[in-house]
Amino acid sequence: MKEPFIPAGRIVNTHGVRGEVRIEVWLDSPAYLKTFPRIFVDGEEKKILSAFVHKQFLMAQLEGISDVNAAMPLKGKTVMVARVDAGLPEGGYFLQDLIGAKVQSEDGKNIGILTEILEKPASEIYVVTDTEGYEHLIPAVPAFVLSSDADAGVVTVRVIEGM
Repeated sequence: MKEPFIPAGRIVNTHGVRGEVRIEVWLDSPAYLKTFPRIFVDGEEKKILSAFVHKQFLMAQLEGISDVNAAMPLKGKTVMVARVDAGLPEGGYFLQDLIGAKVQSEDGKNIGILTEILEKPASEIYVVTDTEGYEHLIPAVPAFVLSSDADAGVVTVRVIEGM
């Protein structure tokens, strides 16, 4: 199910004395998070006044946070973004939208529920848990994943021997 807010990262520290925060980004890249006009921390909207990418972090100046003392309470908080701000193309989805999806073979046989997505260098790996609690690892590549419908909550895969 597509949630209206997406976990996008975590504020790991402050940066400087003007209240900037260092955000560990969970989206595709810190540069992508920088394109959002606002974020949400503890359900409160914060406009991003300025931001820059440093290594794998986003350094951001947030509205209403003008010094390090105001930024300190945000440390450790999860940063959320509104789905409507994402600008996804028609039919686009975030990987987390597939969590909980029914996974079936191309002939319609139920394999289980997608419970986790592991991000590895070569590709993502879908962790599918069957009704007996066994986990099946499926590489998220076109040879195995035939279709993904986040709206319907169904992922169709090609099953090979040993899977």
